[in-house]
Amino acid sequence: MLLAMKPKVGEMAPDFRATVVDGEEESELSLEDLRGETVVLVFYPKDNTPGCTIQACSLRDHWDEIKDKARVYGVSADGVVSHKKFIAKKRLPYPLIVDEDKQIAEAYGVWVQKSMMGKKFMGIERSTFVIGPDGRIAAVLEKASPLSHTEKLSKILG
Repeated sequence: MLLAMKPKVGEMAPDFRATVVDGEEESELSLEDLRGETVVLVFYPKDNTPGCTIQACSLRDHWDEIKDKARVYGVSADGVVSHKKFIAKKRLPYPLIVDEDKQIAEAYGVWVQKSMMGKKFMGIERSTFVIGPDGRIAAVLEKASPLSHTEKLSKILG
């Protein structure tokens, strides 16, 4: 399997169409629908895991600093039911994108081989892409630490 490279700053962000979960609501969204706005795609490995929960709750806790600067979406390979539970359990104020077929993660180069306790497996690498109103990548946070992610993102968004 040939894995895609991560888009670089200045390149056009790969478009996609996917289901988005916002609270109990579901809708379809494409990146093209958001042209003209700053968009943040926060790729994370899995709902309700320790690191992902720390990162999600940090975004939630600093939401007032971020919400007017960009449209923020979490992206993982979890399904609609998992996303709804995660949003409800952690009171997340931003929507989550369903990427069960990993097409978005692959297009952004974050579907990678990982290793834990000597076992290799495929998974989403924690990475964040800031996409400018023109549809181009404005910034990339690679392998972002759940503890420092929100602070770094806030600085990028100004």
